[in-house]
Amino acid sequence: MSDTAGAIQSRRSLNQYGGWKVAFWFLLPSAIGFVVFYLFPMFRGIWISFTDWNLLANEGEYIGAENYRTLISDDQFWDSMRITGWYVFLNIVSQTILAILIAVMMDRVTKSAFIRGVVLLPWLIPNVVVALVFVWLLDPNLGVLNTFLGWFGLESDFLVGTGSVIPTIAGINTWRHMGYTALLIFAGLQTIPKTLYEAAALDGATEMQMLRKITIPLMRPVLALVLVVTVIGSFQVFDTVQVATGGFGGQPGGPVNSSRVIYLYIYENMFRFNDTGYAAAIAVVLFVILMLTTAVQLRLLRAGESDLAS
Repeated sequence: MSDTAGAIQSRRSLNQYGGWKVAFWFLLPSAIGFVVFYLFPMFRGIWISFTDWNLLANEGEYIGAENYRTLISDDQFWDSMRITGWYVFLNIVSQTILAILIAVMMDRVTKSAFIRGVVLLPWLIPNVVVALVFVWLLDPNLGVLNTFLGWFGLESDFLVGTGSVIPTIAGINTWRHMGYTALLIFAGLQTIPKTLYEAAALDGATEMQMLRKITIPLMRPVLALVLVVTVIGSFQVFDTVQVATGGFGGQPGGPVNSSRVIYLYIYENMFRFNDTGYAAAIAVVLFVILMLTTAVQLRLLRAGESDLAS
């Protein structure tokens, strides 16, 4: 019996080892791409953040933590972070609420593949194209929507008002991404047993009550993933701001820098002012902020737990 058990254990070890060998070769292309295009540039960017780097000469002088000391007292950096935070809040709240409602309607009303395709369509359009479309719609002089509002004696400053530009950009990106977010949530809804909804309906629960008491609590791991992805993506907003606020000859980040998000500030320091070391320092700080934000989100939302398992 001991010989048989030993043979079985050896066979299992061999199978597991062979499985890892197969997995290694499948993972190798992605691992190479990750190291070459993400890991190495990240460490190089961290090194550059401690230098006075000249992008044109592709060389720099080590200056220690000087860039980080400058960053702490840089009012423009903190203003860009404040603007970015306001944009992230607006985008996350609107996108998450609309995505949940759309996903629930797709699950409870119709599961048509055509409807899912239509919902996903805006996400398939590149950000630059979406921004250009909304420039043509919302430009104060040539915008179609503003012309329409003018017929009724109304005026709007969607992309040219200091108080309206960030909500407008948040609305643009919400329109583009909410379909994709809704599909992620819709996929998570399929894991919830339908018997729970049937039992709640027999007890007289309304759709809103089932949403609050059943759907959202049981969707916590999926919602955690969605929030992490959308928060990181929101912090990385750049192309929509660059194109939409630039408009027809305008200044990206305007008016009066009221839409200069942190990615645009990094871009300006690197390519307009040739201050690559300082831009790299801002990028490193942003990376740390996103890491901490992600960890806090996963912790608070208990992403590794599911009420379905209890």
